[in-house]
Amino acid sequence: MRPAAAGQSPSPIDARPVYPFALMDRTQAILDQHQESSAVGVLDAFRRYGYLAADLDPMGRLVPETESLARLTAQEPGSEPSPETALGRRWYCGSIGLEFMHILDPARRRFLTKRMESEPQAPDRHRLLALLVRGETFEQVIQQRYLGSKRFSIEGVTSLLPLLDGLLETAAELDAEQVVLAMPHRGRLSVMATTIGRPAAELFAGFEDVDPKSILGSGDVKYHMGATGNHVAKNGRTLRLHLVSNPSHLEAVDSVAMGRARAKLDRVGDPSGKKVLGIVMHGDAAFAGQGVVAETLNMAELEGYRVGGTIQVVVNNLIGFTTEPKNLHSSRFATDVAKRLPIPIFHVNAEDPEAVARVARMACEYRYAFASDVVIDLIGYRRHGHSEVDDPTITQPLLYKKIAAFAPTWKNYARELSRTIGLPESEAEGMVATYRAELHQAQKTAEELHKKPSLRTMPSYWNGFSGGPYKPEYEVETAVPADRLGALAEGLTRAPEGFHVHDKIKKLLEQRLEMGHGARLIDYGMAEALAFASLVTEGVPVRLSGQDCRRGTFNQRHSVLIDTETGRGVLPLAALEPDQARFEVYDSLLSEAAVLGFEYGYSRDYPEALVMWEAQFGDFANGAQIILDQFVTAGEDKWGLLSGLTILLPHGYEGQGPEHSSARIERFLQLAAEHNIQVCQPSTAGQYFHLLRRQALRRWRKPLIVFTPKSMLRHKDSSSNLTDLTDGGFHNVVPDRKVENARRILMCSGKIGHELLRERERRGDTQTAVVFVDQLYPFPDQELEAIFAAHPQARDIVWVQEEPANMGALFFVQPRTERLLRRPIRSVKRSASGSPATGSATAHTLEQKTLVSMAFGIG
Repeated sequence: MRPAAAGQSPSPIDARPVYPFALMDRTQAILDQHQESSAVGVLDAFRRYGYLAADLDPMGRLVPETESLARLTAQEPGSEPSPETALGRRWYCGSIGLEFMHILDPARRRFLTKRMESEPQAPDRHRLLALLVRGETFEQVIQQRYLGSKRFSIEGVTSLLPLLDGLLETAAELDAEQVVLAMPHRGRLSVMATTIGRPAAELFAGFEDVDPKSILGSGDVKYHMGATGNHVAKNGRTLRLHLVSNPSHLEAVDSVAMGRARAKLDRVGDPSGKKVLGIVMHGDAAFAGQGVVAETLNMAELEGYRVGGTIQVVVNNLIGFTTEPKNLHSSRFATDVAKRLPIPIFHVNAEDPEAVARVARMACEYRYAFASDVVIDLIGYRRHGHSEVDDPTITQPLLYKKIAAFAPTWKNYARELSRTIGLPESEAEGMVATYRAELHQAQKTAEELHKKPSLRTMPSYWNGFSGGPYKPEYEVETAVPADRLGALAEGLTRAPEGFHVHDKIKKLLEQRLEMGHGARLIDYGMAEALAFASLVTEGVPVRLSGQDCRRGTFNQRHSVLIDTETGRGVLPLAALEPDQARFEVYDSLLSEAAVLGFEYGYSRDYPEALVMWEAQFGDFANGAQIILDQFVTAGEDKWGLLSGLTILLPHGYEGQGPEHSSARIERFLQLAAEHNIQVCQPSTAGQYFHLLRRQALRRWRKPLIVFTPKSMLRHKDSSSNLTDLTDGGFHNVVPDRKVENARRILMCSGKIGHELLRERERRGDTQTAVVFVDQLYPFPDQELEAIFAAHPQARDIVWVQEEPANMGALFFVQPRTERLLRRPIRSVKRSASGSPATGSATAHTLEQKTLVSMAFGIG
C-alpha cells in the first residue's frame, strides 16, 4: 500500500469509530412517530429505548445514547428529571438493557416489565465472588504453567460462570433434570472446570499431552472436546450436564445441541421442554456473521424442532479475532439477528456480576413461563489476544493499553463488596490462594497420569451399541414374512372413515395394497413404507425430516394423507398398532446445515431410532458440508462419539442440469476411512428395504449415506418382487445371475446399471455381465473377489459411471479393484469437468447414449 503523504490523513476507514451505529440519525424519525409523549408515556419510552442508553460496555466503546433518549422522553437539557424519568433510568439504563417491546404478546411484555421494575432479590455474593475467583485463577495458573499454549481465556467475560450458575440454579427450581450446553472454544476449559465440574487434573492432562500414542491420527484439541458432569443445586436437585463437542466452525454446533435436547425430551416423553434445558453460547462476531445462527433461531417454534426454548448466550468481547465490530455487523448490537423472533434480548455489563445473576434468573424464568428462546448479550472484553500466543497490541494498541490497566473482574467485585457490605479484601485473596493451591496439586496429579482421562460418561442407552471396524457378527436378519408385509400394507393404505382422499393418491394406495400382497412389483416408495412400518411395529422409532419430505420431492412418498375437503392430515405409519414405536416425518425449514445438524444431534441421543435427513436434491447437501465434514464423518475419530444418522441423497444423471444431477459421491468417498461411514447406492427397491432395516436393527452404529434414485423410483427395472423382501438381506454387491462365465464385466453403481442391462438386451449380448456395487464403502472386497472368481474368463473388467472422470466413485473403486485383481481395469465415464453435468437435456441424452455404447464397445 502506498504510504500517505506528509500531513495527509489516513484513509477514512481507519478514522471510523469502533461503533458508527449511532441512534442520532434515527431520532427524528422516532420523534415523528411518537410526537405526543403524553400518549406514549415517559416510562414507555424507557421500556422501548432504554437499552440504548444502558451502561453496558466496561471499556466504554459502546457509548450510551443518553442524549437521544433524553429527547425521546421530552426532557429539557439541564432540567430536573421527572419521577418517571428517574425510575426509567434506574430500571432500564443501568447495567442491564432489555429489548422486549417488539414482542406482540402483552402477557410476555408484562412479565418482563414486572421483573425489570421490581426490586431484585439479594444475590449470594460470596458465591458470585467465588465463581469469579475460580474462573480467573484457573486461567492465570494455566498461563503461568503452560506458557505459550492456546487456551482461549475467559478473562474479560468471566461473569459467564456466574451467569451459567444462575441459569442452572433457576432451572433446578423449575424442574429441569438435564441441561445440554454448547459453546465455542473461548472459556471452554473454565466452563468444564467450574460449571461442568470436571477435575482440574483431567484438564491439565490435556496440556501435559498424556498418552499421545493412544490417539495417533485421531482425537481433537482440548478446547473442542465435550464433557459431562453434574450440578447439585441449592434445593438439592442434581442436574445432569452435557457439554457438546464442537469444532472450530463455531456456530455449527447450535442445531446439534438442539437436536440432542429434542432427543432427550422425546426419551422422557416431555413435549413441554421443562425437563431438558438447552443453553447455547456464541461469540459476538460469529452470532452476527454466520448464517446457521439464523437457520437455528428459525427452528424455535417449528413443530419438528421445538425444544421448549433455548437460552442463547452471546459471550461478547466486542471483537472477532482482530476485527472490530464496525466490520463485523451492520447494526449496533451483534444480537440484532435475533430480532426476527418475538423474544427478549437482555444486554448486561459483564463487570456487574450481580446484574448478570439477575439476568440469568429473569431469562430462565421467562423461558420456562413461555417455552421461548431468550438471548443474553454478556458484554465484556478480551484480556489477551484471540489466543494467548497473539499480540493484540499490534491491531488494537489503545484498547489493550486500557485493558492492561484494568483490574480483573473478581478484584473489582471484591472492592465493591468491601465498600457495600464490609467484606474484607483479605477474604477474596484467601479464596485465590486456596484455589491456586488446589490447582497446583491438580497439576502434579496430571503429570503422573499415564492414560488420557475421559471427560464424559456415556448415557446408558448407548450400552450395547458398537463402533470401530465392521465385524460380520454385526449382521442381522432383515427379511419380513409375506403375511406380515400384507398386514402392514393394509394399515399403510387405509384412510379413516369419511376421509376424502385425493383421486391420484387413492389410485396410488390401491396399487400399494396390491404391492403388499404380491400382485404388483414393489417400487421404492412402497419398499420404504414397508421398511418403516416393519420397524415401528417392532419397537424401533423412526424420524425423517427434510424439505418437502412428507410428500417427497419426486411425488414418491405420500407419508401424510391430506383430506381434500378439510385439509386435515393423517399419518398412517403413526397409527398401525396400539403399542407401536413413534413415527415422525417433518417438512423441514428451507435449510440444510441447521437441519442436518439437528438430526445428527438427535441421533446422538436416540441411538435405537432410525433417524434420517433427506435432501431435496442430493447436491443440496453441499449447503451442509461443515456438518458432514466436522460431525457426521469425523465425530467418532475426533471425539469417540457414534451416530447412526441416515442421509438420503437423490442422485442420478437425467438431464436436469448441473445442480440436480450429482449428490457428489466423490466427496463422501474421500471422507471415508477407518469404517467411519457407510456409502451405499441400492439398485432396487428390495435392496433399499433391507438397507434401511439393517441400519436400524444391527448394533453397529455408523452414519449411512444413501444415494437414492429419482426417475428409477417407479421404474419397473428397479422394482422388486415381494419375495425380495421376504427372503435374504442387503447385498453389498449384486451379481449378474443371467450371464455365466462372462468375458467382460461391467462394474457400476446406481441408475447407469439398469441402462447397461437394457443396452445388453438390445444388443443380444450374452458375454457381458453387469455387476452392481451397492455398497461402495466399506469396500466389498470379499464379495467382488467372489464375483471375479465366478467369471474366470473375464479379462475385460470395466468400471462404468455417469459422472465426469474427476467425480463419482472412479478414483475410489479403480485402485481397490486393481489391488484385488492384481492388474489394471478400464473405465468409462464423462470427460473431466468443472461442473457435474450439462445444462442441455439434448446434450445429456447424446452423452448418455455414448457412455452406454462405449461400455460395450471398449476393449
